[in-house]
Amino acid sequence: MGSHQYESTSAMHDRPTPGSADSTDSASGAGSASTAEPLAGGLKQRHMTMLGLGGVIGAGLFVGSGAGISVAGPGIVLSYAIAGGLAMLVMRMLGEMSAAMPASGAFSVHAERALGRWAGFSVGWLYWFLLVVVLAVEATGAAGIAHGWAPQVPQWAWVLLFMVVFTAANLVAVSNFGEFEFWFAALKVSAIVLFLILGLLAIFGVLPDTEAVGLSHLTGEGGFVPKGWGGVVSGVLAVVFAFGGLEVVTIAAAESDDPARAVGRAVRSAVWRILFFYIGSMLVIVTVLPWTDMSPGKSPYVAVLDHIGVPAAGQIMNIVVFVALLSALNANLYGSSRMIFSLAERGEAPRALLRVTAGGVPRRAVFASVAFGFASVVLNLRWPDSIFQYLLNAVGAVLLFVWALIAASQLRLRRRMDPAAVSALPLRMWGFPWLTRGALIAMAAVLVLMLTDDAARPQLLWSAGATAAVLAVAGVREWLARRAAGEQSPT
Repeated sequence: MGSHQYESTSAMHDRPTPGSADSTDSASGAGSASTAEPLAGGLKQRHMTMLGLGGVIGAGLFVGSGAGISVAGPGIVLSYAIAGGLAMLVMRMLGEMSAAMPASGAFSVHAERALGRWAGFSVGWLYWFLLVVVLAVEATGAAGIAHGWAPQVPQWAWVLLFMVVFTAANLVAVSNFGEFEFWFAALKVSAIVLFLILGLLAIFGVLPDTEAVGLSHLTGEGGFVPKGWGGVVSGVLAVVFAFGGLEVVTIAAAESDDPARAVGRAVRSAVWRILFFYIGSMLVIVTVLPWTDMSPGKSPYVAVLDHIGVPAAGQIMNIVVFVALLSALNANLYGSSRMIFSLAERGEAPRALLRVTAGGVPRRAVFASVAFGFASVVLNLRWPDSIFQYLLNAVGAVLLFVWALIAASQLRLRRRMDPAAVSALPLRMWGFPWLTRGALIAMAAVLVLMLTDDAARPQLLWSAGATAAVLAVAGVREWLARRAAGEQSPT
């Protein structure tokens, strides 16, 4: 499926070819990303484009951005630009590797080929753990909103309903997932575009009963960076993880009609538009309202809509956030099932997960991912302030560790390539190798800043502990494999 310019760089890590799904369920053997995936295609270009756009636009933007504004003031625009720039570089690296070698495991496969089995195992399991924990958070958040609309229905019943609906959607065919995500993303994108239009009209005093705001809120209340560059840096820590979710589009590339072209177009369009939506939204918010009016936990979007007189602004934004949460739940269930399926293909997860339906859907991988989601939700409902909080802390900084392995993989794989093969890639990393190295340095800087920040330090330490545990397991497996190989070799 697609072109595989990276194949020759790591033949030493190839596995036996997986079997294809037939008219009945079939279990394929451990396979290599260098062969056609047994998963069925079905994602069209419009699905890929909207998946890239919608996968990252969630409650973190609509609600969580208030925390960033409260610590950075109008300088939050710079915070989003810095964090978004880092995310853009990571996506460019991912796009290059995925266009060259589409696979259901995406960057886990790339890490294995670049750095060894330990890297593919580690990044795959860490990302799967991240997705299934966040999946539970999203299901619980959406259930909380629905419970507010219909208090007679208990929250656990809403959680059950959402999990059943999206599990069913992911079990039937990948095109169903694509359609769900297409319309979810379309609604979120439309909401942001409408918000930007209304905000600009309010800034220029075009709306009825409004006066032109001008730039007074950007220059007043302490200036554009009222808390200095320290505030901007704190803003980066508050918003950088909101860009998580972009990676799913590269996982989906393996199931698109034209993987190399689809992932290239999706990455190019998604990154620039998301930066426009994020930075544009922040500019509108801090221009329309004084940043001192913002508070963590309250949606700045609702505050702006209330200010310009939009009726029922709070309920409208509740609907948008509700859809955003369900969209993220859908995307994370898809991404986690494909990641663990890819791990099973390469012998890094139980072979039983390789069962594929006649429609090319890895149903056991879907059940494995959603099962952990159900368990996590139970933990959240039973012990919301203890056990589940530890899980959240354990994945708090995992995204940065995953991004670092992505950058290291791209750095090594690109160096192995023939210049002619590089020029033939439909998507290439800018300024290689300098921007890749710069991204790695920026990630290290964010981790150091988290270590010095009282609020972020627990997340970093717990995430580092989880990462160390996975790396330890990977190291033991590697040692056992080498020992077994040594015992079998002739003396």
